[in-house]
Amino acid sequence: MQSILFICTGNTCRSPMAEAIAQDLISRGGVPGLASSSLAASAGIFAMEGQPMNPKAVSALRDMGIEHLTHSKQLTPRMVQEADLVLCMTGEHVASVLEIAGLDQEQARKVLPLDPGGDVPDPIGGSQQEYDRIAAGFTSLITERLNEVFQKA
Repeated sequence: MQSILFICTGNTCRSPMAEAIAQDLISRGGVPGLASSSLAASAGIFAMEGQPMNPKAVSALRDMGIEHLTHSKQLTPRMVQEADLVLCMTGEHVASVLEIAGLDQEQARKVLPLDPGGDVPDPIGGSQQEYDRIAAGFTSLITERLNEVFQKA
């Protein structure tokens, strides 16, 4: 079983949406080379433990047919060390994860940006359409990234 950890700032918008979409893809067998028993999780660099998921994020997922209610989790070094892959929403998140986790050079290879082409924008304070657009984009982005990483393995 593989584990994928998604990281953002507060763990109420981007990373829990990515977690839910990834778990849905995994459970439907949408990622060749990744067992359906694999697990997606999420955490935040500056999360306030136990905050509910942003209602607009919940709505965006629900519109995609995904039910996912979770509460924010503060990132810990152990979470990073135990994950097989850590996908971050921004380059700053990658740097923070590496600093927080204290990984050696080999382990640091598992910490990557979710979007190799740039940062995933933070929708906090934005419209429902922004959340919907980010969630819709996650489907292809996560599929591509997981296929890229796990087909190499």
